Amino acid sequence: MKKQGQRTKIKDQRTKINVQRLTKKEKDRRQGLETNLHVRSFDSALSPEAFSKLPKLPLTVVLDNLRSAFNVGSIIRTADCVRAQKLVFCGYTAHPPHQKLEKTSLGALPYIPWKHEPDIVQAVTALKAAGIPVIALETTNRSRLLWEAAFPLPAALVLGNEALGISPAVLRLADDIVEIPMMGFKNSINVAAAFAIAAFEIQRQHWNDLQHDWHEHNKHGAHNETDLDSPPSGSVHNGIGRDGSE
Repeated sequence: MKKQGQRTKIKDQRTKINVQRLTKKEKDRRQGLETNLHVRSFDSALSPEAFSKLPKLPLTVVLDNLRSAFNVGSIIRTADCVRAQKLVFCGYTAHPPHQKLEKTSLGALPYIPWKHEPDIVQAVTALKAAGIPVIALETTNRSRLLWEAAFPLPAALVLGNEALGISPAVLRLADDIVEIPMMGFKNSINVAAAFAIAAFEIQRQHWNDLQHDWHEHNKHGAHNETDLDSPPSGSVHNGIGRDGSE
């Protein structure tokens, strides 16, 4: 009996080793998960030089004293995905060079212009002086629902501290205040998640214009490779990272 048990154990070990050596496609086939769908999750096919010349969404993202470098990194990654024009890190918000930002943003920082402004009020005042409407993403007693707001472009979107929200002085300066409708027990979500919702709503509202700008760039641009990165008319990247990061 002991000898038979040893043989069974050896057989199980060999089976385990064989399964580990299977390709992912073969594992999926054996488990009934094989599909003809192809998940698209890849970097741009363009060179950094050609990519930098593509039209941008004229949105400036202003971060008001965010305390988490990981939240900032996630915002950087999303800002790159919507092709935002610029990032402004204010106060003690983590800004480059910063190891945590590099990790969470997955290397997206070099592809979006940024600056650090110690004083958030000065940053917002300068934007308004340049004729750029400033919109605060915050829950207040006079906020409008995000879905009811018609976002102008160019525009600046302000995001506040995770615990304290946007500075009262900035709320007073803002041209508009919008909030994401909540239906749960809690009345707030993570700032990086909130930015993603607002940023893609702004992109959605101006999607036709953005497509037109990209196609015009391809038509008149000197780089044929830009055709590889034209925004599709139907489906778009699903935005889910292969690494499962948030």
